[in-house]
Amino acid sequence: MESCSNVELLSKSFKDKQKEFKPYHLDELLAESIDRAFHKQTAQICLKNLAKIAEEYSPIDLAHAVSRLPSSLRPLLFENFTSLDRKVQFIIHTDSSTRVAIFRYISDDEAKSLFMESPTDEVVDMLEDLSDRRYRRILDMLEEQKAEQIRNLRQHCRESAGRLLTHEYFAFTSDMTIEEVSEIIKENPGIEFTRCFYILDEESKLLGFVPSRSLIVNPKSTPLSALLKPACHKVVTDTPREDVIEIMSRYQLKGLPVVDENNVLQGIIPSEDLIEVLEDIADETIASMAGTTEKVSEPESMLKKFMHRAPWLFVTLFAGLLNMSVMNMFQKVEGILLTFVFFFVPLVTGLSGNIGLQSSTILVRNMALGLFSPLARREVVFKELVLGLLTGAFFGVVSGGFVYLLNTQGIISITVDPLAIGVIVGVGLFGACIAGSILGVLSPVVFSRIGIDPAVASGPIVTAFNDFLSMSIYFLIAMGLSNILL
Repeated sequence: MESCSNVELLSKSFKDKQKEFKPYHLDELLAESIDRAFHKQTAQICLKNLAKIAEEYSPIDLAHAVSRLPSSLRPLLFENFTSLDRKVQFIIHTDSSTRVAIFRYISDDEAKSLFMESPTDEVVDMLEDLSDRRYRRILDMLEEQKAEQIRNLRQHCRESAGRLLTHEYFAFTSDMTIEEVSEIIKENPGIEFTRCFYILDEESKLLGFVPSRSLIVNPKSTPLSALLKPACHKVVTDTPREDVIEIMSRYQLKGLPVVDENNVLQGIIPSEDLIEVLEDIADETIASMAGTTEKVSEPESMLKKFMHRAPWLFVTLFAGLLNMSVMNMFQKVEGILLTFVFFFVPLVTGLSGNIGLQSSTILVRNMALGLFSPLARREVVFKELVLGLLTGAFFGVVSGGFVYLLNTQGIISITVDPLAIGVIVGVGLFGACIAGSILGVLSPVVFSRIGIDPAVASGPIVTAFNDFLSMSIYFLIAMGLSNILL
């Protein structure tokens, strides 16, 4: 019998050690239990333990825990679920790599059974883990209504509202009574009953909604037309998912209706699906900022991880070689530069890079949350540039004064005027920080305008070119001031 509480699944020793339950601890314990089942001396004991694990624990918890195991072992756990419902819960909540392993193991008939029992929007996600040939083959096996719904969802962009909607909702005409609606809801227990249901006209155009509470507080003979409320918030199928998140979070909606250009209801987006969307956006943003295209939340092979990261690192390698060429060029200049300028290159590139990274990260976050509107763009950019100017001036003065004190105290020995050295380092660092701030502020704006994810502005590409730009400006300022002061 399946346990009702996740805490009840924990071992006694784990309960003694942990005062607060955390889901990933449960994942570790389940993964260890499954792993031990594959290390028994006989296959019979192995299968017996697998069947026990599959029967006793929640398929949702197992769906997360199994990703810690080798791909070849995951289908065996899936086959030990005793009911189709538990298999559906497992396949819906597990990751893409586990689905791929399971689909390679099961037949087309079993895959068809899974798809028929799964919500249409979840089926569309699962079908992306199949080859095109097998997708078409299984789609032909499904019922026509289900297959048509899948085709309609797949024609929409992955990042649009059309791919987020579900066809499992309640919608009625305005002439129906509460009694009639209640009977239909009772006859369809598989459809989740949210806090409202929708009212359509004869052409399936959206008229509004009725709160679920109205079914309880009003007489059974009350027509829905008397309880109808206007649907103030709705989106079309090609609305970007970022706008969907903004609308639902701002107005605290439990469901958002999706209509076409004629206001015909296509489906609804339930609020619980936003969590998965937010995770996808967070994964993509983190990957872009880190300079990779890999899926952060899904396990991948070492080779795939390398292939995702290598192209971005080639740009960093190119920028590093470019920086070396710049340093080699300035090294040929005779004079005070050879004495001390090169010692401060790590300080300059590190500080200017962090200043630019802070500016770009803040702007990327504002863009992601929809706070970077065209009207506020100039003001935000101006404030970030001023902040970079002030930051560069402050740390330029601090570093220049620090270098001056170190030289006067004999900690560093340079046979040149200590004040001149402090001025050269401070002004050079100030110029480099300004360059880093400008690059950090303008790069997200430019990338956004040309259709590139602005999160790239916080990645290694911009960081590498920031090193080149800030170092070049530092050398030019240092060379010019040395000719004047020394």
